[in-house]
Formats: sequence, structure tokens, C-alpha cells
Amino acid sequence: MKGSARAIVLAAGMGTRMKSSRPKVLHEICGRPMLWYTLRALAAAGVRETVVVTNALVDPRVAPLLAEFGARSVIQEPQLGTGHAVQTGLRALPAESGTIVVAYGDMPLVTTHIFSDVLEMVGTSGIGLALATARMPLPSNFGRVIRRGEAVEKIVEERDCSGEERAVNEMNAGIYAYDEPALRAVIDELRNDNAQGELYLTDTVELLIRAGRRVVPVECADYRLVLGVNDRIELANARAILNRRLCDEHMRAGVTIVDPATTYLEPDVAIGPDSIIYPNTSIGGATRIGSQAAVGPNVRISNAIIGDGVQITESVVLDTQIGPHVSIGPYAHLRQGNVLGSDVRIGNFVELKNSTLHAGAKANHLSYLGDSEIGERANIGAGTITANYDGVRKNRTEIGSGASIGSNSTLIAPLRIGDGALTGGGSVVNRDVADGERVAGNPARPLEKKAPL
Repeated sequence: MKGSARAIVLAAGMGTRMKSSRPKVLHEICGRPMLWYTLRALAAAGVRETVVVTNALVDPRVAPLLAEFGARSVIQEPQLGTGHAVQTGLRALPAESGTIVVAYGDMPLVTTHIFSDVLEMVGTSGIGLALATARMPLPSNFGRVIRRGEAVEKIVEERDCSGEERAVNEMNAGIYAYDEPALRAVIDELRNDNAQGELYLTDTVELLIRAGRRVVPVECADYRLVLGVNDRIELANARAILNRRLCDEHMRAGVTIVDPATTYLEPDVAIGPDSIIYPNTSIGGATRIGSQAAVGPNVRISNAIIGDGVQITESVVLDTQIGPHVSIGPYAHLRQGNVLGSDVRIGNFVELKNSTLHAGAKANHLSYLGDSEIGERANIGAGTITANYDGVRKNRTEIGSGASIGSNSTLIAPLRIGDGALTGGGSVVNRDVADGERVAGNPARPLEKKAPL
């Protein structure tokens, strides 16, 4: 059935308990919006087309996310309950003979396996609906699953439960796989005679049974996988669970994470075997870290490519490419656009932006190198800055191989300092320096060569 499955994702709720101007489904967990996780799991389960039901305020803000997954949206107006939301989604999908998955956009912990399990079950003859259930601690606000033997008899929303029904601990997880023709045959029969005055999607259970179709539960092993997020406390709890899941995946793949509770990862991060991640480290975006690297403590990395054997401590690395066996930190700040060759050394309180440092180059202390290219084995003295901005444009500084830049040098771009050149301490260099030339002063001038004795 998976090949013919389509999905309707419910994401029209305003999330008032979040107390936020941001739509609830766009609040982030481990660097991705909650809705991203639902869409990713559906795609991985083989769902080929997804419609997301939104409202007029949410819709324009989810458009970039939907484009990533090839999904599209439809606006539910007015909002008359979950049953009405599915009616809205169905109107956007031409009728077919396959399967319709219904899920919520605020369930970031749901796994591909849960969707696959309900899809597999609904393919069985005579089944009109397979729904995910979970045994949850009481009390609970989830709807209760009332069984008759191994089949579902009905689902009762918590507000409408009798005392006996409220004691049931098997809950409706909010994930459904419908035989599409069966769903379309009953969806317009929903009525709003309940405590909320809404059209409940869960009422389709009794309607399907009345029509002679079976409704079966698919029990989840861990209720936490189907928990929704309604406020910031639940958001934090879900983030902790998901982050631990990500850490566990990397540790099983051969990465040492010293303290998973204080290591913060995002889904698309890759880390090579035998690397060590120390506490208070955040790694996000499309970062790739090689093997035998040592990262942390107190490091933040985003969208970086990091080679084998690199060491980074107490630093920030953003949008940077780092070759093997590079040492960075402590307290370095690598902003966007840097490329570091092998065996480069970047020390404490050094800032880089849009700079290339070739193999063996060093900037060990208190320097700013922006819009620059540093040659192999060049040494940048403490306190050096490239004055790259002239008030109109950013200009580049080129420093040749084996050059030595004295402490507290100011290099006023555009500027080229040649191979093997030297600037004296405290120099202000505002003109090009030839290969092998030695300059010093403010402004820097060539040093006289000493006469031979």
C-alpha cells in the first residue's frame, strides 16, 4: 500500500498556549521546525503526495518548508475541528483508490516506522482504518481507545469520557491510515453534537464500523514517540528526547560524546568515527566532521566541513571549510566563507571572515583576518588586523608563502605582501611589499640592508 499512499497533515492550529507570534508548527526543535519532522517521516515511509492544512496566517510562513518536501498547502477557513480539516484536505486531492494518512504537524518525535506500520496494516482486506495507539500514564488529555476484542469500537475524546472510559490507558495517538474510498464515503456524515461543537475526525471510527469496515489499532512501543507539543514546556521536553536520539545514533556509529545532556545536535550533522565531542558543544546545519577529531568543550559549529584530526576548543565556527589536522582555539571566531588548509593553527581571540589560509599558516593570538589569503607557512603575529573596509567596499589582503607579519601590524587593503616578506612590529602597511622585502614603521618603509662587516 505504501506506493499509493498520500497524506493530509493538520497544521492549522494557532498554538495559543505557546504564547508566540510564530505559528506553533514552525517552532524549532534541534534546528528544524516541528512540521519538518512530520514531513520527513512521511516521505521516508513512501508517502508520495502530501497536503498540509493551514490557516491564512500560517500558510505564507510554511511555504518554503513545504517546497523542500514537494508538499502543498490548503487553507482551512473557518476552523471547525479535525474532521473539517480532513474534509478540507480531501477536497484538494483528486479521489483515488489508495491510502490516506492523516497526521499532525506538531508531533516532531514521530518515526518513519510508525507511519510504515499503519500503512502496512490498512492494506489488509476489509480494514477501513488503522490507527496508532499508545499506552500512556494517567491522567491524560488524549482520546481513549475503546476496544472490542482486537478491533477498535470507538474513540472517545477526553472531554466526553464517562468515568469508566477515563480510566482506559490506551490512547489515540493521532496518526491514521485510511482506505481512501472508505474515508470519502463517511467523512461528510460527521456531526458536531459534542462538548466542543466541532467535527471530530475520531467519529469516523464508528461510521466506518457501521459501514462494515474494520478499524484496527497499531500500538506504539513508546508513548513518547507520539506526544504532541502544545506549550514551551512540552517543546523543551520533546527537544531533550530528540537530541538524545540524535546523540545515540552518533555514539552507536563510533563517536564518543562525553555528555549527551550538554551536547546539542541537528539531524543533518555527520561525524566520523573515533571523534570526541566534549560538553557544551552545539553542532548544526549541514556540518560534516571527519574522523579522530576533538571538538569542545564550549564550541558552536554550523554548516562547516571539518577534516580528520581537527581540534577545536571553546570557539565558534560558521560556514567554514577546515582541512585535516588543524587546531582552532580557544576563543576563536571563524565567520562565514573561510577555507583552512592542512595543519593551520588558529589561536586564542583570532577572528576570521572570508579568508583562505593555506597549509601550515599560523595566526596564534589576537588577530582579525578578513577578506584575505594567507600563504603556506606564513606567520601572523599577535594583534595583526587586515583593515579590509574602506567605507565603500571590502578589499582583499594577500600574504605570500613564508611571510612573517610582526605583532600589532595593521594591513590596509587592498594589499599584497610577497613571499618571504616581513613586517616589523607595530607597522602600518599601506602599500604592496615585494617578495623577501622587510618593512617597518608608520607608514611602513623598507628597512635598509646592513653593509657587510
